[in-house]
Amino acid sequence: MAGGSRGGFPAWMTAAAARIDLSGGAAATSGSQPPQPGPPAAVVADQELGMAERALSAASAAFISAIIVNPLDVAKTRLQAQAAGVPYYQAPQMAALGPDAILSELRCSPSCTRGIILGSEPICPPDCFQYKGTVDVFLKVVRQEGFGRLWRGTNAGLALAIPTVGIYLPCYDIFRNKIEDFTRSNAPGLTPYAPLVAGSVARSLACIACSPIELARTRMQAYKEFQPGVKPPGMWKTLLGVLSPHASSSQNVQNYRVLWTGVGAQLARDVPFSAICWSTLEPIRRKLLGLVAEDGDAASVLGANFAAGFVAGSLAAGVTCPLDVAKTRRQIEKDAQKAMRMTTRQTLVDILRSEGPKGLFTGVGPRVARAGPSVGIVISFYEVVKYALHQKNMS
Repeated sequence: MAGGSRGGFPAWMTAAAARIDLSGGAAATSGSQPPQPGPPAAVVADQELGMAERALSAASAAFISAIIVNPLDVAKTRLQAQAAGVPYYQAPQMAALGPDAILSELRCSPSCTRGIILGSEPICPPDCFQYKGTVDVFLKVVRQEGFGRLWRGTNAGLALAIPTVGIYLPCYDIFRNKIEDFTRSNAPGLTPYAPLVAGSVARSLACIACSPIELARTRMQAYKEFQPGVKPPGMWKTLLGVLSPHASSSQNVQNYRVLWTGVGAQLARDVPFSAICWSTLEPIRRKLLGLVAEDGDAASVLGANFAAGFVAGSLAAGVTCPLDVAKTRRQIEKDAQKAMRMTTRQTLVDILRSEGPKGLFTGVGPRVARAGPSVGIVISFYEVVKYALHQKNMS
């Protein structure tokens, strides 16, 4: 990536880069001149980017990330749904088998040696269809449903990621800049907390706006289609299926609340995730950029953003896994009345009582494996697109 300023990397990059002089000195100093009042030029350049440019940058980053990490999201959701009792073995077929029945649907894989002979062909016992870990989910989904099912819910994921991140990152940028400017002048001791507050508020706005799409994606990934040749419902049909039990009710407006099932759990998960993520990411990114400030180039800046995002995303995902489990439990509940009565606190208590502490961390492996690269990709690509748009505006 060409262009940039001193040392070869883009001086206007947000947050960490905005506070580092690329020649190795203080951000607002040059040679022996005393510091000048006002924000650094890098911050000013970053603040000149409009909301539309930030949203385009963030949406592009989210598009790439959603496609790459979707299989891990499927694995995480399947493991959490299985723990909640979602069946992945169609037991009723056993009683309806006839002489001409197709038994391939009752095989976990053609090479399975645990099959029980029924008629002329073996069938697998129910526990063969139980997922035992992330890799096992990948293998069984590919064998039983096809390779493409690892990207089940990608359309909903893209429909979710683009507006969510398109709201989230631009709002975070704007809120953080405003809060830092205010605290720098009025309460310098509070400036380090700007990423935490900005990230929490921005994530709350994004979660509330896009919760129905998150509900559709979770259901699409959690449930398995048993009938061969039948295409699983897409995002819109899934949402219509959520609404259909309420279609005959006269309180149509109030019934749309069911589309926000689990939004409380989602906020309880995503706001702490965002607070932990940004509070971890910004210091790490600042440290890494400080190490390469003397001779850094565009690649080193992108590397610093990806590494900081990877560490922060992984840490935040692990810490908030119990809240993610609670969100999944609430959103896959098909009894609409029960789903509306469920609370995040009660769901966590029920999981702890029935499954122990281990149940609260169901799917933590694929969740962490997904979040680390996802945050790293989004942050890095976000900066790339912002840089390209900035260069275009400058020219």
